Amino acid sequence: MHPALNVEMYWLVLTALMTGLFWVPYLLQRIRERGMWPALWDPHGAAEVQAPWAQRMRRAHGNAVENLAVFAPLVLALQITHANSALTATACLVYFVARATHFVVYSLAIPILRVPAFLAGFSAQVALALALLGVL
Repeated sequence: MHPALNVEMYWLVLTALMTGLFWVPYLLQRIRERGMWPALWDPHGAAEVQAPWAQRMRRAHGNAVENLAVFAPLVLALQITHANSALTATACLVYFVARATHFVVYSLAIPILRVPAFLAGFSAQVALALALLGVL
């Protein structure tokens, strides 16, 4: 870990990197199904993949991006206000693991585990917000 990063910022960077890489298997499947140039030359983004797992992966990626839009400002607010604690560090770790788990179980259509993984990530966001509000 870079010395300038605290634990929360470290998990934010890893979460952003992970979220940014979630599209790679989808794109590789798209290339496999359509060929290199047709997969890359789609000016309207209309070409969908046929593989159900890749369709789920695309939706899981979208969900991860939507949740990163909540997680990132909370972590940045912690950084600005110096409201960091062992609880916020743990919540950031939980968020990262929950989002990774959610992506995998959603993409592989593993029943039952998707909702608890989502709820774990959501709970971590709530814990960060409550820490910022001074409730936790």
